[in-house]
Amino acid sequence: MEERIAAAHADAVARGASTYRDPATGFHVFTNSWLLARGTCCDQGCRHCPYGTTATP
Repeated sequence: MEERIAAAHADAVARGASTYRDPATGFHVFTNSWLLARGTCCDQGCRHCPYGTTATP
């Protein structure tokens, strides 16, 4: 599954998209580049957080 997530994320970043659809859940997930451009951490444990926050269980 991690490979499918990485591929979906890479595709979204290459297209300049802010999100992609998680292959397992169908939820929209923000890309690392969008989160970085946002400028601050939201402390929600985003999957691709560029600020080092880890996901909460």
